[in-house]
Amino acid sequence: MTNFDPRALRNAFGTFMTGVTVVTTHDEEGNPLGFTANSFSSVSLDPALVLVCLANSSRNYDAFVKAKGFAINILSEAQKEVSNTFARPVEDRFAAVDWRCGPFGSPLFDGVSAWFDCSAYKTVEAGDHLILIGKVEAFDTSTAPGLGYARGAYVTPAAEAEALSQSTNLIVSALIEREGKVLLIGNEQGQLTLPETRTGKDGASAALNRLIAQSGISAEPGFIYSVYEDEAREHQHISFLCQAAEGEPSRGAFTELTETTLMDIADPAMCTMLERFAQESRMGNFGVYFGNQVSGKVRPISSGSE
Repeated sequence: MTNFDPRALRNAFGTFMTGVTVVTTHDEEGNPLGFTANSFSSVSLDPALVLVCLANSSRNYDAFVKAKGFAINILSEAQKEVSNTFARPVEDRFAAVDWRCGPFGSPLFDGVSAWFDCSAYKTVEAGDHLILIGKVEAFDTSTAPGLGYARGAYVTPAAEAEALSQSTNLIVSALIEREGKVLLIGNEQGQLTLPETRTGKDGASAALNRLIAQSGISAEPGFIYSVYEDEAREHQHISFLCQAAEGEPSRGAFTELTETTLMDIADPAMCTMLERFAQESRMGNFGVYFGNQVSGKVRPISSGSE
């Protein structure tokens, strides 16, 4: 038996970018069931087969094993809340979505990027999950861009590109993380801050790349972690979560986000964001914050399969 650190293994798996789906069926009484999963994959074109992985511990396990089929709803960028709803123990998950029965009978959602209504083809026991293989009986697609998921965060390239192209007075910060610590630098007042800069005509991506280059370490430009409007300072702030490689930064230091450290953060809004990051790091799951410097909402991240 190989002994791996479960969280480290989960984080390694999480570097693979996937789409986000909700898998649905009906139980023996005809009640709709569903769960959020990113463990979806196409298997074969002839016959047309797809698969998804279901945790052995899922409360829906027996129902999916006995069902005559299931549907894969590939969520669009506008359906983060649908993903969150079907990843939580909500009393009536289907009350939050517009849905209908598909041609083969499983629940299909409106507004998705694509759906596949499948008959049950085969199941395969695999460790702590069951692989459900379905034969595609009907499907449809739309022009809506798909919702992505990687490194514990939602990825919405189309929405982010539109937002960044329309932004003015935009400040970009780099939340560069390594082994739970964050790169912090000192400002002129002797307080701490993330590396940040105002964007130029070349846009947010170029600004982020400059911040990483100035840090003196190798880091991968990451995904948007937080978006908020700072009305007091009259700018919009976008923070990108980046993963750093080994090496010493040319300025600042990788610092654990303790209570004492957070008290030294110069910007209250940034301090609040880093408090959330510290909490989510301990859980190994992240969300995306939308709002202003005073209040907003965190869009939690779903697990890969129920």
